[in-house]
Amino acid sequence: MMMNNKMFDAIVVGARCAGSNTATRLAQAGFEVLLVDRSFFPSDVISTHTIFNNTVHCLREIGVLDKLLETDTPAMTHCRLQHDDVVIEGVMPSYQGESNSYCFRRTHFDKILLDHAISHDNVTAVEGFRVTELIREGDKIVGIRGRDRENNVSEYYGKIVIGADGRTSTIRREAGAVQKTATPTEWATYYGYFEGVHNFDHIQFEISTNSEYRAYVFPTSDKQHVIVANVPLKDTRWMNGFKTEPEQAIRELYAEYFPRQAERIADSVLVEPMKGIIAYDNYWYEGMGDGFALVGDAVCFKDPGLGQGMHDAVFGAKILAEVLIKHRDRGWDKSWSEMAAEYQSTLEDEFMARYEVACSLTKVTSHTPEELEMYRQIKGDEVAKEKYLGFYNYTADHNDLTLALTRENNQEHQAVS
Repeated sequence: MMMNNKMFDAIVVGARCAGSNTATRLAQAGFEVLLVDRSFFPSDVISTHTIFNNTVHCLREIGVLDKLLETDTPAMTHCRLQHDDVVIEGVMPSYQGESNSYCFRRTHFDKILLDHAISHDNVTAVEGFRVTELIREGDKIVGIRGRDRENNVSEYYGKIVIGADGRTSTIRREAGAVQKTATPTEWATYYGYFEGVHNFDHIQFEISTNSEYRAYVFPTSDKQHVIVANVPLKDTRWMNGFKTEPEQAIRELYAEYFPRQAERIADSVLVEPMKGIIAYDNYWYEGMGDGFALVGDAVCFKDPGLGQGMHDAVFGAKILAEVLIKHRDRGWDKSWSEMAAEYQSTLEDEFMARYEVACSLTKVTSHTPEELEMYRQIKGDEVAKEKYLGFYNYTADHNDLTLALTRENNQEHQAVS
């Protein structure tokens, strides 16, 4: 066994979206950081890909955006959302001067974020290292033990161990983090990367839903599009199709229920095997305890249909770093309870409204007449449309949309009177 005698300020387990952002922010504040991941980079991972312009702002803050833009990933300003026969199209509201949104391939995105993190002299990275257990002194976590690809065992010690290791987080399990809430999904999600997809009108996010199925089409890096289908877990016809012949299934599903999207992908070519995520929970965990913290999907996961996972990882890293930096002078050992409460409340204040919407989306239900009428109102009112789209990039919340729709209804009432 290799014993590393260096005491790091922070050990970050998981070097993708949440982990590399956390390491970068802590390094920029002067902390000594160890960043480990079981994978080697570049490598792919299941993802929503969605980076709305509020997330873009966070990436610009840490100085990595220019490098990401060198991937020649298309910039998007427009969204098209169709609910049954109601189409809402518009421009995503600007966020602190950022107008463009992106869907980077994770092979590019994660590698660039990792490289940016380790460009800081006070970040040490170890790829291909799988954490097997946590090291404790009494009740406090003080380090990690794990194996590399040659099965060599190593130990590393730090003042805090941060789990940025995703939905099946080893750090969360080994730390015994308490689950606060969970809602199981009723959907399966399948997607693939296709070349030769036709663009109509604007380059944009395109989301279509009906009573039983969802379709998502958006451009990503390398002149490819991400083509997505959501099908109910209870639908044995389509579930069997996606499990056996996923490309054929997604083309047939689009042809049957989403003719616009079927036309877009008619001449396209699938460039690598499709991916899927089935039977997941939407969940929240307690995010911090003595000697550990969780960030990204390790602490909170929501239905990917809302496209918020990457923002939660990037902005959650910012929240965690700010809490740790704030309590640096007093010393973390004197502040675990206070930091844990502050971190949890800040995360929930930031993300809970969209988590609750995701828990609603994760149920298979038909659009009600009242919902469709609301969508028609949004479609015909520019203020309401801005607030509706702004919910996705944090420039608006549900109250803003409700006020906009109330204003419209009052104006119509006054006009009739």
